[in-house]
Amino acid sequence: GAAARLLRGSAVLCARPRFGSPAHRRFSSGATYPNIPLSSPLPGVPKPIFATVDGQEKFETKVTTLDNGLRVASQNKFGQFCTVGILINSGSRYEAKYLSGIAHFLEKLAFSSTARFDSKDEILLTLEKHGGICDCQTSRDTTMYAVSADSKGLDTVVDLLADVVLHPRLTDEEIEMTRMAVQFELEDLNMRPDPEPLLTEMIHEAAFRENTVGLHRFCPVENIAKIDREVLHSYLKNYYTPDRMVLAGVGVEHEHLVECARKYLVGAEPAWGAPGTVDVDRSVAQYTGGIIKVERDMSNVSLGPTPIPELTHIMVGLESCSFLEDDFIPFAVLNMMMGGGGSFSAGGPGKGMFSRLYLNVLNRHHWMYNATSYHHSYEDTGLLCIHASADPRQVREMVEIITKEFILMGRTVDLVELERAKTQLMSMLMMNLESRPVIFEDVGRQVLATHSRKLPHELCTLIRNVKPEDIKRVASKMLRGKPAVPALGDLTDLPTYEHIQAALSSRNGHLPRSYRLFR
Repeated sequence: GAAARLLRGSAVLCARPRFGSPAHRRFSSGATYPNIPLSSPLPGVPKPIFATVDGQEKFETKVTTLDNGLRVASQNKFGQFCTVGILINSGSRYEAKYLSGIAHFLEKLAFSSTARFDSKDEILLTLEKHGGICDCQTSRDTTMYAVSADSKGLDTVVDLLADVVLHPRLTDEEIEMTRMAVQFELEDLNMRPDPEPLLTEMIHEAAFRENTVGLHRFCPVENIAKIDREVLHSYLKNYYTPDRMVLAGVGVEHEHLVECARKYLVGAEPAWGAPGTVDVDRSVAQYTGGIIKVERDMSNVSLGPTPIPELTHIMVGLESCSFLEDDFIPFAVLNMMMGGGGSFSAGGPGKGMFSRLYLNVLNRHHWMYNATSYHHSYEDTGLLCIHASADPRQVREMVEIITKEFILMGRTVDLVELERAKTQLMSMLMMNLESRPVIFEDVGRQVLATHSRKLPHELCTLIRNVKPEDIKRVASKMLRGKPAVPALGDLTDLPTYEHIQAALSSRNGHLPRSYRLFR
């Protein structure tokens, strides 16, 4: 065809004889070749198909609610692959009436044998045909089953997800394997040099004592042998219902996803039988505050050529707000402004080296090993906390430095540091949302909680609108509450809970003097 002739023509242009003058150049505008301007397509070449974008379509998240209450949400993203998954309102916060640890077991049992697939290997082989991978993650309030695969395999993927979520076999052998996996994970959690996951667990326990988000996320050792298929089915019957689920997809056509949902997720009877009267725990989180101490010898946590020195870890947290409230954005900016990290962290301003916990804590007190701010937010409550670690002999001083930082949150906010925190939060948001699995999780979680999705540019506008007085207001409101304090390690010099509470209520954050007769 003409395209081939053009290619041959260009090859001639580049050809040069070994000796003598350059070969005679034949231009495509000559009589030998048809004169085709660059603006029109070449004859004989298949017509390209271009994606169409009508202004908002690129950003818009489409949501459809099906007859059985299941929500289907999708976000267009051009590319060969898609991420599709089912998010469920299920997690450790709903386990008050059950054996604690069910959500932990379900996470480990995900993508095991189902009504149609005899083993996990069979599921993986099916996904491999579409270049797919699968994963299941459980948090305190959400369980997420996700698959990333070639967009052409969407039908297979939704079919497989429906089978995995609604028809797991939960054989005795699989449950026994899960018991071993959970046992290992609990042992690993207590042996890790990095105690952050354990402290996060402890601060939730202290802040929301024995209710909702304060319930154990990990299965307690004494429950491992008690959880069986019957226990799991009694939980699944109440919580794995269509009205508590969202089928979310990124990189798929919305109509196609809705069609697949109708085909595989509507009218399908789950393995645990048709739901009768559903008994769902709708408790609202009750913030209690309090202290949890775990005395532990941390001197041999990390042996080796460069052992980590013995450290005592402490977190101080206060109740913030739920992600549904307007104050959520100012709290997110405040968390960014505090920032922090480990004393070994390297990197420039983008790493948050200008955040308060770096400037006022890590740079001034060389003996502090870590000072990091965290913000946990749920649909009915939230928690802003600072994690700090230092040598056991300096625990008292470390606690006082943290309480002073909390008091300073409610004082004047420098405009430059506020702008920096806002810019950093926006850039973090936008950079994270470049990855398809992150967009998927964002779409799924937002639609699960609010039935709609706030788009990145809307969130950026809200962040830009945060003023110094907003930060001061939310911090002052937060400081009126009781603290939640988990402590881990050698706690000989740890101040009493009453003293920490008094310091957070004082004007300058100082701990009350403690007099000891014998040092």
